[in-house]
Amino acid sequence: MKPEEIGKAYNQITELWQSDSFNRNNGIEQHQRALTFVKDKGKALDVGCGCTGRFIDLLLSEGFIPEGIDISEEMIKLAKQKHPEIIFYMDDICKWQLPYKYDFISAWDSIWHIPLDQQEPVLIKLITGLNKNGLLLFSCGGTDEKGEHKDDTMGPEVYYSSLGINGFLELFIRLGSICRHLEYDQYPELHTYFIVQKK
Repeated sequence: MKPEEIGKAYNQITELWQSDSFNRNNGIEQHQRALTFVKDKGKALDVGCGCTGRFIDLLLSEGFIPEGIDISEEMIKLAKQKHPEIIFYMDDICKWQLPYKYDFISAWDSIWHIPLDQQEPVLIKLITGLNKNGLLLFSCGGTDEKGEHKDDTMGPEVYYSSLGINGFLELFIRLGSICRHLEYDQYPELHTYFIVQKK
């Protein structure tokens, strides 16, 4: 699936994140852990920011100047309603050029939707887009091998891809960055997240 198709799929299911049953603490603990490694609190970027604003709220409370980007027009519209003072970009992270260097970039449950052949270029872009000692937090499918699949658990069919745990680690080492934390945080599900620091 192309990123534009993912955006259209997410346009149809914004109510899942607006529901009272949505766990607004999802990902917060992991973000708080990542933020303990941050040395400077300047600009931050939430990739695949969605509509809840929970990570924007956290970053504001920690003294960052956050921005958000999402491929879903509806998600961006709702995000702007919650945070009219924040800059949001409606764009494809595979094509979008970062306008600044950031001290913190989050990509929680988002870049796993990009095409497999874009995983490496996008991660290189995000790590390159960090200031010295900046942090990248991202979640992925914690598979052993590189791969891709589709499912319709949320309603419309969506696509997922992963470089595999060793594939991600090899990329970070090649880029001269350091993996500060790796965790299967929903084990036995293969939901995994990395905290990576740029040197």
